[in-house]
Amino acid sequence: MARFNRILLKLSGESLMGKQSYGIDPERLADYARQIKEIHEMGIQIGVVIGGGNIFRGLTGSQKGFDRVKGDQMGMCATVINSLALSSALGAIGVKTKVLTAIRMEPIGEFYSKWKAIEALENGYVCIFSAGTGSPYFTTDTGSSLRGIEIEADVMLKGTRVDGVYTADPEKDPQAEKFTKITYKEVLQRGLKVMDLTAICMCQDNHLPIYVFNMDVVGNLKKVLDGEEIGTLVY
Repeated sequence: MARFNRILLKLSGESLMGKQSYGIDPERLADYARQIKEIHEMGIQIGVVIGGGNIFRGLTGSQKGFDRVKGDQMGMCATVINSLALSSALGAIGVKTKVLTAIRMEPIGEFYSKWKAIEALENGYVCIFSAGTGSPYFTTDTGSSLRGIEIEADVMLKGTRVDGVYTADPEKDPQAEKFTKITYKEVLQRGLKVMDLTAICMCQDNHLPIYVFNMDVVGNLKKVLDGEEIGTLVY
């Protein structure tokens, strides 16, 4: 029995690069698709938000001279590209998907609504939510929090390249210690870079727990759903 019935899976766009320096690594994309199929076959309802940092990051663009609003809109388009790629990879292995976009762009994707998403989830589709919130100045972390709350997910699973939340960046500080559990309040007080502040506060206000784990290790997603403690719970 899986520990959750409906989840919001947040994936990193940058992780999609795999061993490449830019774009989408077909092997990493296929790994993600297989892991999602594995838990889909357990009967879990799955919503997915994937970032766009492997293609374009709006905030970085604005620091290089792009207008912030235009830069964020470019970032939204990057998330749509990644969402279409994931949808294609899942379709190729027999998983039904719907790409729902926060801004109108039919026929690329259907325009998002909560009710449409929940109906699709209950009918066995993996719903991939793209284009962030549809507004500039919000990250895909915030988009994930918003969609997770809207679809009434039991948990947000944040798949990263790190196996949880640490006292410091474990890639830079070998003395960093990992948390098994940590409260939203402590994340905010310590200034830990779990997600951006808006996303954390939204999850806190709406009681959506976050589970941070390493998605790049094949099989980890199922382990999380099976109840193995391989990451960090933020609650």
